Amino acid sequence: MSSEEQASWPYTDSYAFMRRVHAGLPPVIICCACNGGVQGKEYNENIPETADEIAASVEGAYRAGASMVHIHARDPGCLPDPARTTEAWHEVNRKVRRRCPDIIINNTTGGGFNMTMEERLSCLDAHPEVASLNLAPDMSKFRMKAREAPLPHPRPAFDYDDCVPFTYQQISRYAREMKQRGIKPELELYHPGCAWVVRDLIEQGLLDRPYWLQTVMGYQTSSFPTVDGVVQLLRDFPEGAIWLCSGIGSFQLPMTTLALLMGGHVRVGLEDNVYYRRGEKALGNAQLVERTVRIARELNRAVATPAEARRMLGIPLTPTSYE
Repeated sequence: MSSEEQASWPYTDSYAFMRRVHAGLPPVIICCACNGGVQGKEYNENIPETADEIAASVEGAYRAGASMVHIHARDPGCLPDPARTTEAWHEVNRKVRRRCPDIIINNTTGGGFNMTMEERLSCLDAHPEVASLNLAPDMSKFRMKAREAPLPHPRPAFDYDDCVPFTYQQISRYAREMKQRGIKPELELYHPGCAWVVRDLIEQGLLDRPYWLQTVMGYQTSSFPTVDGVVQLLRDFPEGAIWLCSGIGSFQLPMTTLALLMGGHVRVGLEDNVYYRRGEKALGNAQLVERTVRIARELNRAVATPAEARRMLGIPLTPTSYE
């Protein structure tokens, strides 16, 4: 059985699940979502913002067991804002690679506030090995807390109520740009309707197996972070899909544990959750990865090395160099 065949199977098929448990579930790929493009140190002082901080935080997560890192580069001239240039992305990728020789580098095209579609694509020319691809409009409503001095680039609190209008045409363009560069898309599903978009991309020949599909649970306008919510999404996965699960905020731990039980792969980190437990902020990305490794091992799941993750996902075994 190839690495892809070992990792890709119908997650909601009872007999397939029992056979996999008996034979041994595949090693779990742990993806560290290290910072995000919205909240910063005003929410948790351990969220990395500068390129050097990101690289140091990712190194801790890598040493703890993460085989992939999902990065939101920040604007060096205004750290609360997302990076809008390939140069800023290249600096982050280069510094991460120096500290983490074989980790899979995954850049976001989701970005942050008030970005154009062209700016969201700026990371692709920095040659990430994986890039996220949203499969639905991104509608959110929340209040951002004030970023106060002595933090650099302070700003007042403000209300956000907006939608990033991803369309079929735009999503297809993103997938085409990734395919032309040999970048594997991380397909982000927010609700069951996203399965239509996945199939449209497959029909256009814009995706290569195995398909790397992430279920985003508990985000505003995404599926509810429940067992039923997860199963409903998994039922519509195409053949040849490998499942990554993320849970937002207090739902990160239960969604992580559920995915580990079901044979999926997991995303943890300060982008999605700034707390370690109720009332206690996380000390860093490494702490969240370390807990995930402990749970995986208690559930009889090995933790995938970067090389094993590359084989499962069909990513070149030789890491991309950014020098």
